[in-house]
Amino acid sequence: MVLVLRNRSDPSLGSSHSQDDDERSLTGGASALGRRGQRQWKQVTASMKGFAGRLSISGLVLLLCMVSLVSQLRQDGVIVHSHIDVNSLWTSSSSSGWRPSSAPRSFWPPPPKKSNGYLVVRCNGGLNQQRSAICNAVLAARIMNATLVLPELDTNSFWNDKSGFAGIYDVEHFIKSLRHDVKIVESLPYVSDKKKKKMKAFQIAPPRDGPPSWYETEALAKMKQHGAIYLTPFSHRLAEEIPNAEYQRLRCRVNFHALRFKPDVMQLSNQIVSRLRAEGHFMSIHLRFEMDMLAFAGCLAIFKPEEQEILRKYREQNFAKKRLVYNERRLIGKCPLTPEEVGLILQAMGFDNSTRLYLAAGDIFGGERFMQPLREMYPHLENRTTVAAPEELEAVQAEGRGLLGPAVDYMVCLLSDIFMPTYDGPSNFANNLLGHRLYYGFRTSIQPNRKALAPIFMARESGGGAAAANFEAMVRGVMSGGTFGRSHRRVNPESFYTNPWPECFCRKESDDPRERCPANTRMNATALEEEGGDGIKRVLSDDVE
Repeated sequence: MVLVLRNRSDPSLGSSHSQDDDERSLTGGASALGRRGQRQWKQVTASMKGFAGRLSISGLVLLLCMVSLVSQLRQDGVIVHSHIDVNSLWTSSSSSGWRPSSAPRSFWPPPPKKSNGYLVVRCNGGLNQQRSAICNAVLAARIMNATLVLPELDTNSFWNDKSGFAGIYDVEHFIKSLRHDVKIVESLPYVSDKKKKKMKAFQIAPPRDGPPSWYETEALAKMKQHGAIYLTPFSHRLAEEIPNAEYQRLRCRVNFHALRFKPDVMQLSNQIVSRLRAEGHFMSIHLRFEMDMLAFAGCLAIFKPEEQEILRKYREQNFAKKRLVYNERRLIGKCPLTPEEVGLILQAMGFDNSTRLYLAAGDIFGGERFMQPLREMYPHLENRTTVAAPEELEAVQAEGRGLLGPAVDYMVCLLSDIFMPTYDGPSNFANNLLGHRLYYGFRTSIQPNRKALAPIFMARESGGGAAAANFEAMVRGVMSGGTFGRSHRRVNPESFYTNPWPECFCRKESDDPRERCPANTRMNATALEEEGGDGIKRVLSDDVE
């Protein structure tokens, strides 16, 4: 299936990759599978000259991927010897002496008494896209020596949520936690003594992934000229990779310490986790199989004609014009895992059908037809509506489509024993959680490599070949290469919010002074006050571990 649609953008999903990026991923992914696989591919194609001419590009790539993947897995002994000790995954990964720490490690003066003006931002997108934008807003205010006005949160029609910052986060805690970093006020000041008219901020559209120098020059100049600036939209408007470790640690202080959900959201999350834990370990799964993500990814061919038309119309209204072929998208890892594929992965890894799964998901597109296979493999499926009573959800307004339901899901996923995202491309929910769980004590996360798994699933669906005969062993071979929550260097395109190591971690003893944990001085006492003796941040009330 090929889609060619008009050029639009959707604020709920964040960035998208270009078609050129996808084509490079398609060809590069095949070539990266190894020289031995490529030699075998030449032998296969030599005997298939007539047939190869009739294959689609995606068919050729699938065959290449399978020959190379089987060759590599057999060469490494993975198909025969692969084994994953799932019992060990229920506990956190080894820290190797690292502990989370976002406290300053060099001179970090408090904000001056007089600022250069006021910074107002509008954070667009969903809950976690807004969350990263808030982190960027605090950093931008620090860079400009500005007074930050409590960030505005988008109320677009997709989320239909008008809660605002104070309706989701603990405002008092946010301001207090960052008092040594930036000045924060709840609104712009009045310009007259009679307090009838507030200061008006000058509106600017900031550049995407703007460098700190833009804020130090152009934005600051407008702020000094007008007294206040309004940056909108403010999603991905400050570069993630900044060669200033203290700036990155400030982002961590905001993300992992200052941004605390309202007490009632935290309390409900605590209750859900306690009820799940009462019956043993549980795994949380971010099942990203909703209409918006499927339309964005262009993964339509598995749906009925009438469902495809719904997705096609949604994409036409919200996303960029692009040539999208389902099998090609799938082979480069651009399609979310289906619920059935999630179950097959877990079975191949060795999780039995008594495993309890908490699903953080919206409305599953296609409904029970897609959920039934997962339910048959893992009958103990839960979500916030099955664990919490309707009145409990209604009390915190977490029963509908707004942002408070995802806030509850976020906390439950953060505190679960294992977390598994099914799509971590532009999914800010999954990406932020991966980073937060790393910071919260190297908690186990399972990240399926969709690109490596796709040819295995596709060969299984075709009903034959080495992948069908060795399906579970091949899946285990792919999954055994994961980090499972261990510390590791960021590799492009991995986000800082997905992996804040090493900037936001330290060691008590290290030959490298940049790695040593800071002394508990007055200057960094506030940043450290929520890091326990073991370095793990307390994310809920004191009675939650």
